[in-house]
Amino acid sequence: MAKRALDIAIAAPALVLLAPVLVLVAIAVRLSMGPPAVFRHRRAGYQGRPFTLLKFRTMRPGVRGEPDDARLTRLGALLRACSLDELPQLWNVLRGDMSLVGPRPLLMEYLERYTPEQARRHDVRPGITGLAQVRGRNAITWEKKFALDVWYVDHASLGLDLYILWRTFVAVVRRSGVSAPGHATMPVFEGSRH
Repeated sequence: MAKRALDIAIAAPALVLLAPVLVLVAIAVRLSMGPPAVFRHRRAGYQGRPFTLLKFRTMRPGVRGEPDDARLTRLGALLRACSLDELPQLWNVLRGDMSLVGPRPLLMEYLERYTPEQARRHDVRPGITGLAQVRGRNAITWEKKFALDVWYVDHASLGLDLYILWRTFVAVVRRSGVSAPGHATMPVFEGSRH
């Protein structure tokens, strides 16, 4: 209950205060890529249940098989570097789909590829940011990300959440770990070899 109260106490005023930024980004995305400005995608939430994730679009439409880095626009790269593409997820937090802090919500098709230990990342609500995001973000392996996610599940506390929020601010300012080498974000998770 305290975690949910913290989510609402931060997300609600943040949406109000950041409204001008949200509007400007939405206009910039529409002008550079056309409508819609917001990307909606099904992701795995608490206990693996699907929900609709909101993000500002960062890629132009592409043909099947075209790599993400070829579709990523210059504006999109800037939005990702500053994490502005994630701002619509504050609405996901208010709705209760997500928390401010938790394992990042990933694709539904990944559910069958997790080991039983990795699947424990779904024992809490997914977050806008998480321990993996402040310990390397997309510059670390999937296995390392999932190990950090599970560690967070086992040690979650308000103090840890506040620490992660602070470290997220630092990581955004430094623009660290935005993408894995040779990828727009991360390569597809094909499953762990163990």
